[in-house]
Amino acid sequence: MRIAVVDGQGGGIGKAIVENLRAELGKSVEIIALGTNVLATSAMLKAGADEGATGENAIVFNSDKVQIIIGAIGIVAANSMMGELTPAMARAIAESPAKKMLIPTNRCNIQITGVKNTTLPQHIDEAVSLVKDCL
Repeated sequence: MRIAVVDGQGGGIGKAIVENLRAELGKSVEIIALGTNVLATSAMLKAGADEGATGENAIVFNSDKVQIIIGAIGIVAANSMMGELTPAMARAIAESPAKKMLIPTNRCNIQITGVKNTTLPQHIDEAVSLVKDCL
């Protein structure tokens, strides 16, 4: 199974996701780090991603080549992450046949009703648990 982790800016959320996926699933899955910038991709590669690619074309190209895409909710919102996530990236991710595991954060001015008010690490743990359930 191929899992894409998408992140931007400093890559901190993506790094935490990759670390948790590796801790829970080991090498039984292939993790692809897709960063909106080199810093984000690098952070995810250092955390244990198998491969990494950066930028709009990399995200658009790889979005339909994985079974699961995981990242903050902003990865499906055009111009999120302070403009780093382009409309083409958001569209490719949203239209991908991959299952999306979206972590609620309030950085992108998106608030989801019904979501428990927990910490980011707890949301990441829950997302990793959902990935495990998919396997």
